[in-house]
Amino acid sequence: MTAPVIVWFRRDLRLDDHPALCRALATGAPLLPVYIWEEDLPRPWGGASRWWLHHSLQALGRDLARRGAPLLLLRGTAARLLPALARRLGAARVFCNRRNDPAAAALDRAVREALAEQGVGLEVLPHGLLFEPDAVKSRAGQPFQVFTPFWRAALALPEPGAPLPAPPRLPGLTPPEPGLELEALALRPTAPDWAGGLAEAWQPGEDGAWRRLTAFLDADAAAYARRRDLPAEDGTSRLSPHLAFGEISPRRLWHAARAAGQHPAEGFLRELGWREFCHHMLFRFPEMATRPQRAAFERFPWRQDAAPWRAFRQGRTGYPIVDAGLRQLWHTGWMHNRVRMIVASFLVKDLRLPWQWGEAWFWDTLVDADPANNSGGWQWAAGCGMDAAPYFRVFNPVLQGRRFDPDGAYVRRWCPELAGLSASCLHAPWQAPPLERIGLAYPPPLVDHERARKEALAAFAAIKE
Repeated sequence: MTAPVIVWFRRDLRLDDHPALCRALATGAPLLPVYIWEEDLPRPWGGASRWWLHHSLQALGRDLARRGAPLLLLRGTAARLLPALARRLGAARVFCNRRNDPAAAALDRAVREALAEQGVGLEVLPHGLLFEPDAVKSRAGQPFQVFTPFWRAALALPEPGAPLPAPPRLPGLTPPEPGLELEALALRPTAPDWAGGLAEAWQPGEDGAWRRLTAFLDADAAAYARRRDLPAEDGTSRLSPHLAFGEISPRRLWHAARAAGQHPAEGFLRELGWREFCHHMLFRFPEMATRPQRAAFERFPWRQDAAPWRAFRQGRTGYPIVDAGLRQLWHTGWMHNRVRMIVASFLVKDLRLPWQWGEAWFWDTLVDADPANNSGGWQWAAGCGMDAAPYFRVFNPVLQGRRFDPDGAYVRRWCPELAGLSASCLHAPWQAPPLERIGLAYPPPLVDHERARKEALAAFAAIKE
């Protein structure tokens, strides 16, 4: 009888286009799917991600069981648990998909060594990217530091391969001992349970990813370029959390967008390209979440004020478009991309608080928190990334609100205390006539934007000298 094999699931919680699962199936051996809640990850999961993970594992376990191979849940250190499981099972090999986070990849090296000590192989398959990091280089053979030439070079490469179909049946086996119940991982909030808004907004799992992709391509993709900057509209794909948890592959999205036609594909694929660029940068700069890529920013005089930081997290900055975004984030675990840029600019340039604080807050509250995209986005906003917004580009939150939320629908939804204001002063409530401001339970601006802008520019200019 062929020795059984183990398929180790991580951030690839799906059956479609799953290289490790397909490679394991090709051996013809019975297989055991395993997920380990790793207690030694270099960065603990945020609260919103834990909530998503609970429901994603629930969906994956259901899908695997239907195909004949129930999911085994474990908790602890993979370098200890996998060798012990392989020994009891008599497994010859462990298959998994690569994690594109260098810090997590270091853990995989420890797992490989521990398995090798008892003669068990670990096969790690390329995964999660459209192009391998060493494939997208300049003519001089150097990696790109700017997105536009990076993406141009990527598009000149052969297209990503066709996605692998999900297997209809799996040759599962009974684990040597029972695993944990999902509730034992304690991923969901209990007291208080703050996740009600997340449950209303999302359907985690592979099924939810496919539903969202279908809805986007059917209704939204053709108008994507026009609507994607309008936060009041459902004009973006909202596939980011499904991508972050590997419930759908970028390769599947690439080919689905291509099949939908040139018009919807171009803008959407460019967003996939930005994700790709951030992941390639993370390969070269593993400390992206904590250290600026531009060394000059190590000297930037960030403030450390607790009061504005607290008001920021509560969505009470006094700037409606900023507060609407932060409240949307807290309620749904997600924020519209245009608003993310406005919010990030406000934190680092109006309040001059460290971008690392914002990155950590997003890591904890976003359902799509991703080690590459989250830190890449914040470094872009702060001006300290390789391909960042120039330091002198400071978003005016009032003008941004008027431009991208002209009728105020987005602000009125998330800041209902402002719903009675006229559109002309909705994005600057302090300018409203006195009669309109009577009884208005909304804070004044934390800072004067023009003054804060000048101070930020002076501080940014000083570190350039």
